[in-house]
Amino acid sequence: MPDKKFFASKHTTWGHKWGYKDSSFVLNEDRTVSMVGDRYELSGTRMPDFIPYIEEVLGITVDPNDKLAEVEHKPVTPPNLNQEFMDGVRRDFSEDHFTTDDKDRLLHSHGQTTSEEVYKVLYNRVARCVDMVFYVESESDVQALIQLAATHDVCLVPYGGGTNVTSALMIPDAEQRMIVSVDMRRMDQIEWLNEEDRRVCVQAGITGTALESWLEEKGYCMGHEPDSVELSTLGGWIATNASGMKKNRYGNIEDIVENISMISPKGVIEQVEPLSRASIGFKPKNILFGSEGNLGIITKAVLKIHKKPETKKYNSVIFKDFESGTKFLYDLSKTNYVPSSVRLVDNVQFRFGQALKPKAEGFKAFMSKVEKFFVLKVKRFDADKMCATTFVMEGSKGEVAYQEKNILKLAKQHGGLIGGPGNGKRGYLLTFAIAYIRDFLTDYHVIGETMETTVPWSKIKTVCEAATETLLTYHAKHNFPGKPYISYRIPQIYHTGVCIYFMLGMSVKDIPEAEELFGEIEHAIRKAIMDKGGSISHHHGVGKIRKDFVKDTISNSSIELIKDLKNAHDPANIFGIRNGVFANEP
Repeated sequence: MPDKKFFASKHTTWGHKWGYKDSSFVLNEDRTVSMVGDRYELSGTRMPDFIPYIEEVLGITVDPNDKLAEVEHKPVTPPNLNQEFMDGVRRDFSEDHFTTDDKDRLLHSHGQTTSEEVYKVLYNRVARCVDMVFYVESESDVQALIQLAATHDVCLVPYGGGTNVTSALMIPDAEQRMIVSVDMRRMDQIEWLNEEDRRVCVQAGITGTALESWLEEKGYCMGHEPDSVELSTLGGWIATNASGMKKNRYGNIEDIVENISMISPKGVIEQVEPLSRASIGFKPKNILFGSEGNLGIITKAVLKIHKKPETKKYNSVIFKDFESGTKFLYDLSKTNYVPSSVRLVDNVQFRFGQALKPKAEGFKAFMSKVEKFFVLKVKRFDADKMCATTFVMEGSKGEVAYQEKNILKLAKQHGGLIGGPGNGKRGYLLTFAIAYIRDFLTDYHVIGETMETTVPWSKIKTVCEAATETLLTYHAKHNFPGKPYISYRIPQIYHTGVCIYFMLGMSVKDIPEAEELFGEIEHAIRKAIMDKGGSISHHHGVGKIRKDFVKDTISNSSIELIKDLKNAHDPANIFGIRNGVFANEP
């Protein structure tokens, strides 16, 4: 790292909003929408159909002159400083390790949960901020900081990329001690690479993009690619038990990580040596997946790596409806040619993707009309029911060719129409750009959020219908303007079920306390999902936003076991962020 500037002054990210400052969606004078910057597939694209689509699905009119006014001078609670702890920090560390600057403190006091965090920061205020931000640079820093915190009864909160969407970084109301956010992003180094064993040891503060870039230079890859890969960190993936879009080939994070080092108030928790598999009784690393900052600070991990794939190829298929696409995925999950990534989007999300396209001209416009005629008139697909599946295939040329041949053959058996590699690539890469749309729409009084769940194959339809009906009911109950938006996709498939990823949105114009009401709706949808057989989460974690559902997920004795583990290694609750089973603790 060339210098040691703090977050607020160093980073090129928006901070409170999503992503990088050089990228955003803007509304032009002619009511087209553009994405500025050059980072993404959509960058530089002028989209004439986006605003009409939003107005149609939400039943509103987007007024360019009616924007929410972001709070310019954001209020920050005064720091609650433990003087003895501060004296120890100043004695043991240089000044470039810590800051009590208001901007840095506010940035480290929230994640990316829309209604509970981002909306409040931009347009209202957060209830409580951390009191200091500390930038650790080594495991010895971490150990010394924990010792100081334990001695002086200070609360520590691990911080990675700040992309969490479960309010996990929200400061508990009950916490009266000084709170220190421990920023891990200076611990972003590769400690060693073992090419023969195909392992790499990596510090926890590295981002996904930085890690994959380093590995690519060596001819390798890790393959963990969540939507947040540019910003999220290795430690955050472990702490939330994350999943990536290419899990079919490379595994979820628990499949990729062979060893984890975490420092607690009682010492270092880790396995002495990383092993492919070992029957050693209780495995220390297993309790760290999904720990959400409650047990200590994850400092590094040993990861499996793979030779960079010889070939990468995209493709896509259109199905007449979501049910047909789901049946195709079910049959695909039972084969030996499942691609690295396969995703099925519903009709609403399919049309959303179409609305993000530029205006076709010349020959492209002609071909677009021909393709539309073929799909709608010849094949008799219904424009209001059809959906799409995208694929990413990686491996040797022979492996990819085998996958593509059989995938497309199976798709045709289910009535699918080949959409081509261009649409497949576009659909996959859109993932990294569309996250910016949330903040764009929020400016125009629209709150949007995502949520996900794991569902058995047999309950996909029931869960989707329950989520939709709940949203409609609560939207009417609170008399929100227009219509609510809900779409869903299946981004992950398993032998016994799938992950369903929901996108929600609605206009909140002239609705008092809109963020609280939206939170109530999200809670009701989660309850409906779980009542119909869905899980508390697939990869986002529990945090505080889903705390009420823990008791419906694991037994009371399991909860007590987890609490006993916590009390044994952190009896003073130094790591008092209170996520998951600890969220209701006093």
